[in-house]
Amino acid sequence: MQIVIADNHFLLLPQKAIFWKEQEALILSDLHLGKVMHFRKAGIALPQGALNDELNCLSQLIDKYHPRQMIIVGDMFHSAHNAEVSIFDIWRSQFKRPDILLIKGNHDIMPARFYKEMDIEVEETLVIDGFAFSHECRDDIGEFCFSGHLHPGVRINGAGKQSIKLPCFHFTSTSCTLPAFGKFTGLAMVKPLHQDKIFIILENEVIRLRTK
Repeated sequence: MQIVIADNHFLLLPQKAIFWKEQEALILSDLHLGKVMHFRKAGIALPQGALNDELNCLSQLIDKYHPRQMIIVGDMFHSAHNAEVSIFDIWRSQFKRPDILLIKGNHDIMPARFYKEMDIEVEETLVIDGFAFSHECRDDIGEFCFSGHLHPGVRINGAGKQSIKLPCFHFTSTSCTLPAFGKFTGLAMVKPLHQDKIFIILENEVIRLRTK
């Protein structure tokens, strides 16, 4: 699914990421690397292979789109340094490209030296060719803003009172909130306005949901 904003072309991907053609940039949010380990330490049984699945997905996106840069709009890491961060560091060493730009989120609390050692550039906000990137969009940015943080989703109701919750991309006239790339992050149900655009994510495709 492609959407055009100010003559720029953005591919909305079912892997819960966006490819920005003009900048050859992969945009994603809320990986929360380390969250699985955090849950497991708390005694919550989650599959150990979850991190590998997410890194394999990133590898496939890099191999397919050959991005020059990867823009992560916050919460790349769930909290403090743990074994999953070390696994990511090993994965990162396989790729000279893309450059990784992290827009600092509320969970990105590791010391600056860790990001530097992993060759990750950290910014509070970022503006590229009139497009802003922030973990949470703010009115003072004054640009079309890509953000994360909220983990947007929608509830689709079917026959017989059946329903399903699905992650989505939520567009307003001035912003796009990306779905969480990471697993086990939960969903915040979106209540779109009539003029908003909602793109729901199915297993292998992204489709637009018609708002009322």
